[in-house]
Amino acid sequence: MTTVVVVKKAGQVAIAADTLVTFGDTRLGHRFEDNSKIFKVDGTGGPSYIGMAGTVAHFPVLRKAMTAMPKDQLHLGSKDDVFETFSKLHAVLKEGYFLQTKEDDNDPYESSQFTVVVANASGIYGLYSYREVFEFKEFWGIGSGRSFALGALHASWNTAKSARELALQSVNTACEFDKNSAGPVEVFTLKLKK
Repeated sequence: MTTVVVVKKAGQVAIAADTLVTFGDTRLGHRFEDNSKIFKVDGTGGPSYIGMAGTVAHFPVLRKAMTAMPKDQLHLGSKDDVFETFSKLHAVLKEGYFLQTKEDDNDPYESSQFTVVVANASGIYGLYSYREVFEFKEFWGIGSGRSFALGALHASWNTAKSARELALQSVNTACEFDKNSAGPVEVFTLKLKK
């Protein structure tokens, strides 16, 4: 379980995540495992930070697959770019990493089985298991602590000065109330393109 948020404010983009790993009832904190739920990729539009919620098995696979993509094929600068890149990546995940795509016989498409947020100089995006892509205007959160984080983001929006401040505060709030999230909190920021 996890809490990851993306925030856009005051010319800045921020992505933040907790660092706890859970195995059923067992918690593996940062003291015991150097866990990061965010990784950086360099694509055609510059660097992007990718945050993910879902099974721990997805983290090394997605990180390896995306960092292995040629820079000229890694487009994450718009909703359509994110959709196209992850649609191409879906085939790679199935063939090269044995992604199990079945959820239910009534599903409209094969599932990628994960939820991802992307933060880069062009904005903040969310991608869901059927490759539905959203471009968020202000902020969003994913994972088990997202409700707490979204509440904190909403409550602090008018008083916080920066995207970084909001992202850090919201994930810390989730860590306080969500049993499956814990610090320390990682946060990365980039300037928005004008």
